Amino acid sequence: MTAVDKKPAAKFGTVFCKQMGLANLKGGTWGEFVVQPTQPIPLHPAAHVLHYSSSIFEGLKAYRWADGGVRIFRLERHLERMRQSAESMCLPFPGIDMVRDAIIKVVRAVHDEIPHLPESLYIRPCLIGTAPDIGAAALPSSDACLFVLVSPVGDYFAGGLRPLRLLVADDIMRTTTQMGTVKTGGNYAAALRLTLQARKEHAVDQVLFCPGGDVQETGAANFMLFDDKRVLTKALDPSFLHGVTRDSLLILARDMGYAVEERMFTVDELLERASSTEAALTGTAAVLSPVGELVFHGKTYQVGSGEVGPNALKLRKALTDIQGGLAEDTHGWVSKI
Repeated sequence: MTAVDKKPAAKFGTVFCKQMGLANLKGGTWGEFVVQPTQPIPLHPAAHVLHYSSSIFEGLKAYRWADGGVRIFRLERHLERMRQSAESMCLPFPGIDMVRDAIIKVVRAVHDEIPHLPESLYIRPCLIGTAPDIGAAALPSSDACLFVLVSPVGDYFAGGLRPLRLLVADDIMRTTTQMGTVKTGGNYAAALRLTLQARKEHAVDQVLFCPGGDVQETGAANFMLFDDKRVLTKALDPSFLHGVTRDSLLILARDMGYAVEERMFTVDELLERASSTEAALTGTAAVLSPVGELVFHGKTYQVGSGEVGPNALKLRKALTDIQGGLAEDTHGWVSKI
């Protein structure tokens, strides 16, 4: 197949492997986690998740290395965050060991469908409340379903690695402060209408939420600034998601000699520094996606050169080389399965 007639890559998250995995909690006991064909999940119309949004999920990736083996990146960190999300949403968590085994079981089952680098296997373990009780608005779901969905993926943003355009919104929060750290669908739904409106009115890719001038994150990724010497990102607090990719990049940045600042910074500081810095969105799906323009109150601010900068490429490569087995994993992040 030539470059001319090569089929375009499928949109991120729209192609799924032939198999998935599922287990149910009923009567206080978890059933066996079973790998089965990827198919719809039967739900009672009164299921707790459909009425009271009792759902959490994680997003992590597995990579096929040059030796043919498959590795999962930062599995344990994702498992712990999923446990914390379940606790926050009052969902019965099956335990880290069960979820770990479930993820590995599914990844092994779809081994032959895992793409080669630079593509990867996106892993989406989900936990939802399934008790059929529409009177349980103030009660947790007694029953639950754990399922693991897997999808071969390429770039998250259409067009591959390119500078993104963000709308800076200083008048609204992405979510509530008590839910900011929880990976639940409601947080993404809260940002959806605003993101769609911003794309239509300002031709942007995402909205950077900065309530009261406090630079936080976009609807689907963390945000950071960097130059040749330092990296700046918001310090962890309950208002935003504590990204695993964010954490990984900050650790690597320190290893590479960057001075890492985790602190509150304002829209004023962001715009003042825009022309002399680089910026990026970070996340499991986004990896490190550079930002080229910011739109604030109708005015466009160029970030750095407006193109993909050298530090973005340097930091991204440091991360993806570990994920793909091209650099030594000195932090024990890679799990061989």
